[in-house]
Amino acid sequence: MAIPLRNTIYEKIKEVNSLTDTELYKSITKDGLNVPEDKFNKLLLDLEILGLIKVAWFTKDERRIEVVVIAKEEDPIKKQNKEVMEKDYEASFPGLDK
Repeated sequence: MAIPLRNTIYEKIKEVNSLTDTELYKSITKDGLNVPEDKFNKLLLDLEILGLIKVAWFTKDERRIEVVVIAKEEDPIKKQNKEVMEKDYEASFPGLDK
């Protein structure tokens, strides 16, 4: 089963975190994937719409492509509930003193 081209391009970007569109195009061409420029641009647009990458103009003719890092915040209430459940679990074993 073939891996979709979008996934291949995303993995290339994820390996280096940040690169230009020309570097990426050369990299996928080096791997033997011949992608027309319009399809390459559409794939970048799809990845950006999905929120996986960020594309910004670097120079007049070059774009900088970066992986979007999503910092997951832990809900303080869930954290507190987890701590209480752990304490209750530890307290449920009689005769074990710390």
